[in-house]
Amino acid sequence: MDSSAGVNASKINPQRVRRSSSYRAALARATRVLKKPDRLAQLIKDASTKADKLDKGPIADAKDSLLTLFRLVKAYARGDYRNISWSNLVLVVSAIIYFVTPIDLVPDFILALGYLDDAAILAWTIKALGEEVREFSRWEANHPAVTPEAVEMAED
Repeated sequence: MDSSAGVNASKINPQRVRRSSSYRAALARATRVLKKPDRLAQLIKDASTKADKLDKGPIADAKDSLLTLFRLVKAYARGDYRNISWSNLVLVVSAIIYFVTPIDLVPDFILALGYLDDAAILAWTIKALGEEVREFSRWEANHPAVTPEAVEMAED
């Protein structure tokens, strides 16, 4: 993750965000979403659409890491990659749900501040799962998506 993302995200304490009712709701929802492939695919599609629109601010600074999380979840959903614990996968999906949800600790429509809490959660998630995310990136570099289904999901 870009060091500037950590600077922006540090303006909001991730521990405070994690204690918020918005994050707790995302965490509870993540387990349900992971059990329904169609809902998981829709979540990643919605999150990708939202991320594509953000070219400035704290999320833009963390975009590479966010896209890596999307690819990790897609690879897991396809059954291509399973080298992540269920509890850590739930943390990844809850961070994505939190990002997609417009009304959270700091609502996304508040200019210049709306994505700070999202960036804080993303930064915390990447840091907490650091080695697993790096391991996925190494795996991904050695396993390019070649199946038509994988290519189609990657384009969504």
